[in-house]
Amino acid sequence: MEKRALYADAWRELARGKAMVFLAGPRQAGKTTLAQMIAESFANSLYWNWDIPDHRIKLIEKPTFFTELLRKDSSKPFIIFDEIHKYKNWKNYLKGVYDQFNQEYKFLISGSGRLDFYQKGGDSLAGRYYLFHLFPFTTAEISKTRRPFDEFLEDPLYLSAKDAKGKKDAWRHLAKLSGFPEPFLSGQETVYRRWSNTYSRQLIREDIRDLTDIKYADDMETLYTLLPSKIGSPLSATPLAENLKLSYNTVRSWLDVLERFYLVFSISTWTEKISRAIHKERKYYLWDYMRINDEAAKFENMVACELWRAVTLWSDLGLGNFSLHFIKDKEKREVDFLIAKNRKPFLLIEAKLSDSQPAKSLLAFQNNLRVPAVQLINAGEGYRIIANEKEKILIAPAWQWLAELP
Repeated sequence: MEKRALYADAWRELARGKAMVFLAGPRQAGKTTLAQMIAESFANSLYWNWDIPDHRIKLIEKPTFFTELLRKDSSKPFIIFDEIHKYKNWKNYLKGVYDQFNQEYKFLISGSGRLDFYQKGGDSLAGRYYLFHLFPFTTAEISKTRRPFDEFLEDPLYLSAKDAKGKKDAWRHLAKLSGFPEPFLSGQETVYRRWSNTYSRQLIREDIRDLTDIKYADDMETLYTLLPSKIGSPLSATPLAENLKLSYNTVRSWLDVLERFYLVFSISTWTEKISRAIHKERKYYLWDYMRINDEAAKFENMVACELWRAVTLWSDLGLGNFSLHFIKDKEKREVDFLIAKNRKPFLLIEAKLSDSQPAKSLLAFQNNLRVPAVQLINAGEGYRIIANEKEKILIAPAWQWLAELP
């Protein structure tokens, strides 16, 4: 069983500063398992889940039920509240719990209903918690060859020859089974197919239906099944609305819901210093990228998942304000990804199945932005660095470079 050390370390870092930490992420990505693994380091711990009727009754009948925990010693207890966001009054409840018990207990609040969505606007919990995210397995987590963050910032084009076989095996395993723990750890493609057939259906018909006012689950499922063919290009809601016989605003709002519940994530365009840049478009990616049939689009989606994990965790840990974007101009030149640090360009990334020559668009936009660039390919063994005026471009297998992302 994978110990999810990457995320356990993140929790320890955040828990030093706050008694209450929120853990958000896709359903079945391993949040409950991580919480229970963290609990193993505590002499006194308690797991509570809203979805378990007996647990629900305990909270309603006695809000301070966790104080009755039988302790083994005098150390601080660790209390896990799982899926508590399904409780109508959950924010006020946790506010009261924190204000009364933050000196005596450690709390981990876990949920897949996008806990970070609820921190926007009038948050009664403001200042009382830190938030971090857990995502499905990525190459960097599996191969355990991540570089120190400071070294990566200093030279994002550096590559190590360490454990090449392990990195490559991790990437290939992800490409066959996805990064979700159940199919990934099974090692069987039949398990993935059974798992995937029910995953989105259950999420849409249970979590989304229960926590939103959406009534047409069938239409939302259809929308989700149409998305795999749209990966790799900016998404237009208009043709989707026409196909589904729905309004444009309905499709836009449903895409937001799918994102809130971690079925998809999206990135925006980068326009600063880009002449004739395209504005207001977004590219969408799936966490269950095995649904994508087109190999180039699937490869780009896998790269997107790795980059999204990295920039999100770096921001969660307070290492900087990192974000992920793409670039496109009206001449239809495009670079798949740009990592920004503190709202300034940091690194360009292009995803190509097998092209060992730097993409013309990558060269052009690098000359505009004056930042390092990486072209990731899905084939080949070696790598090389190419000069582009005063900047450099690394061309390397995706498994080799992504495995070292901090």
